Order: sequence, then structure tokens, then C-alpha cells
Amino acid sequence: MTMTLAELLAPVTPEQFFTEYHDRKPLCIRGGLAKFAHVLSWRQINRLLDMTHIWSSQSLQLVLDGTPVLAEQYCGRATSRDNTPVLQPEAARVQDWVKRGASLVLNDVDSLTPGLAAVSAALENAGLGKAQANVYVSWQSHKAFPAHYDTHEVWAVQVEGEKSWNIWDGRAEWPIPHPAFRSQSQAHHEQAKGRLREKLLLKAGDLLYLPRGWYHDALAEAPASVHVTYGVHAPLGIDLLTILMDRALGDAEFRKALPRQDGSAAARFALTSRAGQLGQRLAELCREPKVMAVLEQFVADYRFRRGGNDLLAARGLAPATVAADAEAPAFRVLAPGAKPVRRGADWVLKTAAGSLPLAPQEAEAAGWILARPDVAEPELRAAHPAVDAPALLARLRDAGLLVGA
Repeated sequence: MTMTLAELLAPVTPEQFFTEYHDRKPLCIRGGLAKFAHVLSWRQINRLLDMTHIWSSQSLQLVLDGTPVLAEQYCGRATSRDNTPVLQPEAARVQDWVKRGASLVLNDVDSLTPGLAAVSAALENAGLGKAQANVYVSWQSHKAFPAHYDTHEVWAVQVEGEKSWNIWDGRAEWPIPHPAFRSQSQAHHEQAKGRLREKLLLKAGDLLYLPRGWYHDALAEAPASVHVTYGVHAPLGIDLLTILMDRALGDAEFRKALPRQDGSAAARFALTSRAGQLGQRLAELCREPKVMAVLEQFVADYRFRRGGNDLLAARGLAPATVAADAEAPAFRVLAPGAKPVRRGADWVLKTAAGSLPLAPQEAEAAGWILARPDVAEPELRAAHPAVDAPALLARLRDAGLLVGA
């Protein structure tokens, strides 16, 4: 499953987005129900939550009307798979809080399903930075968080229900995840958020973009709402200092002791002069081709790494699969090595129930399928576009050659 920035932004073009909106002002794009149907569903949310052992009080959090629910109130003490004590969410206790109106926050889920990963990849492939996703499940008239800003860009994808967003005029000046910003009080935020800029009702299929530091808050309007917030963390100017630090370690000038201070004007002048010299040296380092090459590569590679596993193909035991189609229903081959045979002008495939007649193109596609350990419909469509993939898979399944995996 793949997605591009152009598909995410449509009908706004990427060129228009980068010219008019990126890091400048909010953007709301209206879509239809089908636009983000592949990203996440209620069925998938329940399935993820049922993967009990992967959740903790950090990865699954509950918030009721702006107040975080204490871990001890929805988690139980358990033993992890490596025999260490953990606090693990318990379904009955979570559901009890949900009945009261508590919102659920599923953190760092951007690689848990192909649909979630597809949006992350679209943002990262466009060079926007590292895209980390949280799922927010909320209920009508219960607000999870008061007005605030984020230390990253916000890409909010509405997948279920409706949610009302308040977008304020205020914007913090490029905040970063540092105590200097995270320690600010709610009273500060209420004053700094400014006047209400606009009120937006996001419905399933809609997308909201907020630049870093933009004040906002949201409230579910439908009986239930699910949106996925992709927090996009761009490489920062501060990251250059890390690269320069590594380079400065090899420069003797930065390893020398600073001038001793005895309170005299001469000592202060010596220190000031030395600081100026080192600053000038840093400026020279910034112009070094090797430093710039490292910086350029750092910015280009600033993304999370997901997926890429294809074990049988790595061993040469099966053709490469398409990882992006991993969410599509797959069929396991029950008759590996079986091949269609030609009888005169016709092709047939022998099965336990008899012979299955095939058109020439179907015979070629069936041979391709039966040479694999499993197959998904998108893979068959890509390899044999002239064949009616759903129909052929259904016939092979009815003949006992495939079974749903």
C-alpha cells in the first residue's frame, strides 16, 4: 500500500502547499469518505488493542476532560514477556473509563498497519522529516486536551466520525521538545493563544495541517471520533551543532584551554578574543565541503525506517513480494508446484475435484500463483493486469488450491 504527498493533499498541489502554507499558515483539505478509508478503521483499532502485550501505560494513555487518567486506574500489574514487572492496560478497566467519556491515545503507531505507514511514508518521502503517528479516539462533548501548541508540524487525518477544531491566532516561535517550552503553564497558553482564527469541523476524509507552534484544541462532535495525528519532526538548526561538535573534536583549537580569568580587564579581553576566534573557526567549518556533505546527507536521511522484510525472497525461496500490499487479503497456496497443462488448444489445471479449464492468460497467471507460497490480489493484478484477478483467485480457492491466509 502506497501513498504520495500529492494524493494526501489533493486537490491542493504540493507546489501550492509549499508556496503558500508550509510553515506559514494552517490548511484544511476536504475529502470524501473513501480518501482515508485505508488508513484505519474501528475493526483495526480493536485488533490493535487486542495485541495486549504490546501496550503499556506509556503507549496507551487515557484522558478524561483534559485530565490524564492515572496508569493505576486503567492498568494492572503484569509480567512482561521478558519476565519484568509492567503496568499493562486491562480491557475491562479501559472500557469502564470509555463509558465515562475518556479519550484513548495510542502512541507511536505509524508502523503497526500498512495504512498508517502509507501516510507516514508519503510525508517522509516528500522530505518533510520524521513522521510519528498517534491515534486519538474521543467521544462527543468530551475534550481531551485544552488549547496548546505542538513542537512539531501537525497533520491530522480524520478517519471516523467528526471533530471540531478551534484554530487560534497565536503561534509559538518555532518551539522544540525542551523543558524551556514544555514547562510553560496552561495559563501562559491561554494568554498566548490569542483570538479565535477559525472553527473547523473535520469529517472522515478531511485533513488538517498546522505549522509547528500553532495553537489549537479540538472536541468530538459526532458520537465517536477517530483521527490520526502525524507529528512531523523536521531537522533543526540545532542539529548542525551536533555535526560541528563531531568535527570540532578533531580541531586542536577547540581542545585548547580557555584563557584563565582573574577578574582583570586583560583576562576578559583575552577570553572575548578567543571566543571570537572560535566563532570564526566554526563559520569556516560550516563552509567545509565534508561538513556540508554530512549535513546534506543528514537532512536527506531524516526519516524513520520501516518495513522492508521479505525473508523467503532473501533466501531465494520465493519471488519478491510487494510489502505495501501486506494488508490486502492473502491466499496460501495448497498445491505448490502444480502447473496448468495444455490439452490441444485448451489449458487445464488438475485438482482433487477434477480438471479446471483455463484461458491461456489465466493459465499463465495460475502458474505464477502456484509457484509462490502465498499471493494477494494486488500482487496478481500487478503481475498479470490482463487477468480478472478476483475471479481467478475465487476459482482457485473453490477448487481447493488456495485458502485464505
